[in-house]
Amino acid sequence: MGKSEQKIAQYLNEAHAAEVALVRVLQSQIAMTPRGSYRTGLERHLGETRTHAARVEERLGELGQGRNPLQVVNGTAQAVVGQALALAKTPVDMIRGSGGEEKILKNAKDAASTEALEIATYTAIERLANSVGDEETAKLAASIRADELKMLDRVLKEIPKLTDAVVQAEVEGNPQFDANKTGAADTARVTGLAAKRSAKKARAKAKRTARQTRKVPGVAQAEGQVKGAVASEGDLPIARYSKLTADEITSNLSKLSQIDLAKVDSFERKNENRATVLSRIESLRGDEPWPGYDEQTAAEIETALSAADDSLAKKVRTYERAHKDRAGVTKAADRELAAT
Repeated sequence: MGKSEQKIAQYLNEAHAAEVALVRVLQSQIAMTPRGSYRTGLERHLGETRTHAARVEERLGELGQGRNPLQVVNGTAQAVVGQALALAKTPVDMIRGSGGEEKILKNAKDAASTEALEIATYTAIERLANSVGDEETAKLAASIRADELKMLDRVLKEIPKLTDAVVQAEVEGNPQFDANKTGAADTARVTGLAAKRSAKKARAKAKRTARQTRKVPGVAQAEGQVKGAVASEGDLPIARYSKLTADEITSNLSKLSQIDLAKVDSFERKNENRATVLSRIESLRGDEPWPGYDEQTAAEIETALSAADDSLAKKVRTYERAHKDRAGVTKAADRELAAT
């Protein structure tokens, strides 16, 4: 295989890895987004993104190239690093916001950044393919780039409305975010209604086969690890970090999200590298019960638990006890398990 084919295969592998990662991100964002035009756009783009991944993979097959695992990892890492570096410029409390409206706006800004990166990626692929006479790859890249441009335009049109919602909630004190209308709640409601239609004697079985929340293994940890590598002390979720003892730091760790645990881990390894701190972080690391769990309020989690099966309720109870230990959440999980 010539150098031109190798370079095209490399770029396509990286694009495929980014598309696969974006599918997971979109699933997570849809789960947190209430019904409306923005969620409709996300759902439409989720379908497009799955199609993009399949088309890129098909083109690699036509070129006689399977997806190179190393290039896939590199492509995914580049996508995570690009987003994390942009986010690291903003204080953590501003990134997360204090309410649902702020979270949705933050997600929309992330989506715009991601779309711009994808547009740049496919612009480069098209240029490379045209330069070496690969018309099919050039056409593929141009077609996908057109979809990404449309999505970027949709997101940019939504941002003013989402910003107005933040003003109404955060400035005027009139929040409208309703966790019962999010993608996760809608999915839970559908499966919950299905379970109610089942006979009483089949209830336990119906609950065991109820909605299984989509998982995104390792994404939160990877994002936090990259953020920690470039973070200053002021970016950390624990104030006055360098002035605290190891014991004082470890006493605060259980309250942190998986992203923040990974950020502290990376920062600690780069600086003091204390075994006691790193060991405690390691004991708390693990996948959230579902994407975005760490950033949800107790009320939002309790709503989702109303349609959870036994396995998910147990996972929530175990995770919650090891981390924030919110009484309302653990009681909701216990109620769900007792109802079996």
